[in-house]
Amino acid sequence: MTADPPISLLIVDDHPVVRDGLRGMFTSAPGFTVLGEAPDGVAAVALARALDPDVILMDLRMPGGGGVDAIRELTRQGTRARILVLTTYDTDSDTLPAIEAGATGYLLKDAPREELFTAVRAAAQGRTVLSPAVASRLVTAVRTPGAPGNEPLSAREREVLALVAKGTSNREVARELFISEATVKTHLTHLYTKLGVNDRAAAVATAYQRGILG
Repeated sequence: MTADPPISLLIVDDHPVVRDGLRGMFTSAPGFTVLGEAPDGVAAVALARALDPDVILMDLRMPGGGGVDAIRELTRQGTRARILVLTTYDTDSDTLPAIEAGATGYLLKDAPREELFTAVRAAAQGRTVLSPAVASRLVTAVRTPGAPGNEPLSAREREVLALVAKGTSNREVARELFISEATVKTHLTHLYTKLGVNDRAAAVATAYQRGILG
């Protein structure tokens, strides 16, 4: 049997000490390889294009180019890399823009070592990763004002949501459930309304918080 290739990383942070610490942590752990480092968002976009990492660990507030703008640009370019925000900030003004820009997950820098490793593995597989504090903020912030958000999901909507939680694309969901992509989008629209959210990450976070996904 052939071992799985290591997960390749790009580390983006304006503090050299933080970059050195993260590089040392991941280099010493099996299953990871660090391809490069960037001190700001502008450099991150250029390096991501050149190095093609599996996962980008992205800080948010950086002189010379912030993380949210970089995430937005990487998403626009259709980069293959999953972007995992790793920052000290968990305010609504930081969390929401990063998720809306296209981040796969959002962790705080005080996360334990093993939790960070697990998060990177999950992100590499396309799964949404949110620290509990961030998930709670996100759920509260993205709910549509005045929407009940308590209508139960249908069996099919639960199936779609479970696949979305695994990072499955609309096309893959359609293939798995033997339905069209248009039907998948319709189910997503309906479950967003029922959960009182606006996007996939928020739907997953809300579903976990309510016990819909366990």
